[in-house]
Amino acid sequence: MDRVYSTSDRQVFLVTGLGDRLKQARMTKGYTLDDLQSITKIQKRYLLGIENEDYSMMPGSFYVRAFIKQYAEAVGLDSDEMLSMFKNTSPEVSSEEEAGQRASSTLTRKRGLRNNDQLNEMMPKIIVALFIIVIVVVIWTLYQGSSNNKQGDVDSGETNQPVIMEKSPVKKEPEKTEEKPVKEEPEPEKPEQTLAFESASGETSTYGLTGAESFQLEIRLNGGSWIGVKDNSGKEWMSPARIMSAGETIEFDVTATDSVRIRVGRPKSTEIYVNGVLLEYGVPPQDTVPQNILIEYKKE
Repeated sequence: MDRVYSTSDRQVFLVTGLGDRLKQARMTKGYTLDDLQSITKIQKRYLLGIENEDYSMMPGSFYVRAFIKQYAEAVGLDSDEMLSMFKNTSPEVSSEEEAGQRASSTLTRKRGLRNNDQLNEMMPKIIVALFIIVIVVVIWTLYQGSSNNKQGDVDSGETNQPVIMEKSPVKKEPEKTEEKPVKEEPEPEKPEQTLAFESASGETSTYGLTGAESFQLEIRLNGGSWIGVKDNSGKEWMSPARIMSAGETIEFDVTATDSVRIRVGRPKSTEIYVNGVLLEYGVPPQDTVPQNILIEYKKE
């Protein structure tokens, strides 16, 4: 039987088997959620949300599709089939397509009505103009004939000159132009997020973040460690920098910045997540040697 989940920000998700398929494949492989978190580097709460088909805590629809693809590949399922199931059951995708079809149909209907209204408005004017032209031509013909007859009676030696009737221009109806339907350009696929180690100098390791729509930073402590966070403008995000205890978590939305430097006292006790993906240390951490983690946000 289908189940319905509701969120506080107007989204409704209908469970139709996607989460159950992924969960069953995970259990068949003998993986726990902790195992899958280590394999995919996706946070456990996001993995659980995918199995329950509750995406309210996800950073955005782009990450929902990316996480579903990684989950499916990790448990040996066809990722394209799983993404197709998500698309067919996602109310956001359906509503966007339906809205696009309604907008196209309404635009075509309005253009057709506008052309018919313009033609209907012009027809009476054209008929009246033609009628006036005919009357003028008849009166002019009668006048010329009368003038020639009088002139022939006065001076019989003169020959009657032929009456030349000028043709009055007839207004042509405007040609109807057939409007071609506007082709909708397919939406380009968005690149997947990449968080890669680039270089190391002394205590500082540099990483590049590309293909990301946002920059959500999360720091988790497995043991006590001194933590400080500063961006490229010199702003301190932890004011003051301090020692965090085991089990403590802190989150920042640093999308507006170009880079962030995280000073970590004990790297082995510290986990750093970027948009829900665990950062892999480029330099193997030592518990007694602090590191500066510099993440450069390369916006497209």
